[in-house]
Amino acid sequence: MIDTFEKNRVNYLSYLRTAKNLSDNSIRAYTHDLEVFSSFLDAEKLNFADLDSKKVRNFVGNLGRKKLKESSINRIISSIKSFYKYCIRYDILKINPFSHVRSISNSRKIPDVLSFAEIGKMIETADNSFLGIRDKVILEMLYSTGCRVSELTELKVKDIDINKRMALVNGKGGKQRWVFLTKGTADELSSYLPLRAQYYNDSGKSENGSLVLNRNGKSISTRGIRYIIDKYIRAIGVTKHVSPHTFRHTFATHMLNNGAGIRIVQDMLGHSSISTTQVYTHIGMDRLKDVYRVAHPHGQ
Repeated sequence: MIDTFEKNRVNYLSYLRTAKNLSDNSIRAYTHDLEVFSSFLDAEKLNFADLDSKKVRNFVGNLGRKKLKESSINRIISSIKSFYKYCIRYDILKINPFSHVRSISNSRKIPDVLSFAEIGKMIETADNSFLGIRDKVILEMLYSTGCRVSELTELKVKDIDINKRMALVNGKGGKQRWVFLTKGTADELSSYLPLRAQYYNDSGKSENGSLVLNRNGKSISTRGIRYIIDKYIRAIGVTKHVSPHTFRHTFATHMLNNGAGIRIVQDMLGHSSISTTQVYTHIGMDRLKDVYRVAHPHGQ
């Protein structure tokens, strides 16, 4: 007898957490996507083991009617495909009804990026109080390393090597990689770390503690970092859409625009596939057009 969808869903999420060592953010995404699928099964009174192509099309069509982003729909489909692959691998099911479902066309909107001047203004706006210096560290780290905001929240003091201007981050799937610090970032860290130990009175635990803490001395959340960035964006009057991830986009774009190869940027971002990195080459085309207009005799 085939177990219920709910039991298999719980087992699958446990498998992703333990066997695949996925991050908490990834687990939350899979949980959400499978809950969307569970709601559909309940509403249609369907058994997950008995879906045919028509019912699968109904599900995908239902996602489209909800006016979800293309990327969100594709992620949900991918999550469910992976769930069924797991069921087949462990002899729970014989057929994956989603195996022939293709991702919908994704327009891949080019993300907003910040200018070097805008980054500088944000950092200059932070004051020299302890929390102001902490905010400078957040802004400097996101821009100089290109790390994900979740990677920054999980970074420990012991992961930082100021002398070598490097940091060891834990990426998706537990993959570690070294990222590099600018001189400005290293200088801010040199000011921040001694003050951090004094402010939180935890010098004995500093090495194993989180690098960035909230005002209560606990590890800062991704939401906390978003709030801080929103504060500085408002302060300098930037009207474009900016999130913590914008700093990652900005890092990649500036690297490519200044001559870094796409494979190098791929490694620095921790992308498993170069296709994920290639979106930034479209942004870099603006710079190539400018060079062309200046360099070509008829470019004007």
